[in-house]
Amino acid sequence: MANTQGPQGNYDPAGSTQMFRAFVDEGAPQSRRQAPAPAGPRIGLIVGIVAAVAVVAAVAWLAFG
Repeated sequence: MANTQGPQGNYDPAGSTQMFRAFVDEGAPQSRRQAPAPAGPRIGLIVGIVAAVAVVAAVAWLAFG
């Protein structure tokens, strides 16, 4: 079996690793300037999950009770 890695050891023939690193390095300062997400959508998600669990519990109570 041939050794596919050259002497450099970390060569990426497709270049995807290098492109990803360039993308991350380019976007790093921008991510620090963003404000935290508002809590409104997060609260709505939690309320929706609690409501769904309550509906499933009510259906199970009616089915087995």
